[in-house]
Amino acid sequence: MNRPRLKAAGLISLGLAVAALASGCDLQENADLDNGRQLFIENCGTCHYLKEAGTSGNLGPDLDAAFANARAEGMDQDTIEGVVADQISHPRYTDPSDPSYMPAELVTGQDAEDVSAYVGSVAGVPGIEPPTAPGGPGGQVFANNGCGSCHTFAAAESQGAVGPNLDEGLQGQSKAMIEESIVDPNKEITQGFQPNIMPDNYQSTIEAKDLQLLVDFLYDNAGKPQKQK
Repeated sequence: MNRPRLKAAGLISLGLAVAALASGCDLQENADLDNGRQLFIENCGTCHYLKEAGTSGNLGPDLDAAFANARAEGMDQDTIEGVVADQISHPRYTDPSDPSYMPAELVTGQDAEDVSAYVGSVAGVPGIEPPTAPGGPGGQVFANNGCGSCHTFAAAESQGAVGPNLDEGLQGQSKAMIEESIVDPNKEITQGFQPNIMPDNYQSTIEAKDLQLLVDFLYDNAGKPQKQK
């Protein structure tokens, strides 16, 4: 599945520029990678593609593309952690009105270390895949495309708040309506939310069979109580 590679070159060049500074920095020693993964999904996934996290944002750099090249050029995990930490503290400047604008210190302190260590451990790793997601094949499509980073959906065990709560919003909708909301998200904006946040290219980036699995998963589970584990 092809993914956008926006601004990856800029991230690589910046990463190489600070590599000497970051070398030898071992953030992972005391890092909580599970916490880092969750924080990344919640705070970074709407803008960045990262396969292991199941996020598909395309406003910022594709972190797998950027760091796959960096790893191939000899950048080690500790250095990648340092690059990410530096980007969190001092992101590339863009005008705040630019959709790709990233504010400094989205996460701080130990949380920033956890995110940096997590990204350093998974970004650009050959063959890496997201962990098995709840909800069967449709739930996996939901997770692999980062839907949980923006939406709450009980069947997927996700609690995103950037977009509408799907358990509430999808009740009573037909499969055709659900599919339209995925492939043409700006056609009808839920009250209280902004346009142009959800990617509008899922028609091309999600294979047709996976899109059908996703629609079926959402249709079959919206608003339904989940079995207690």
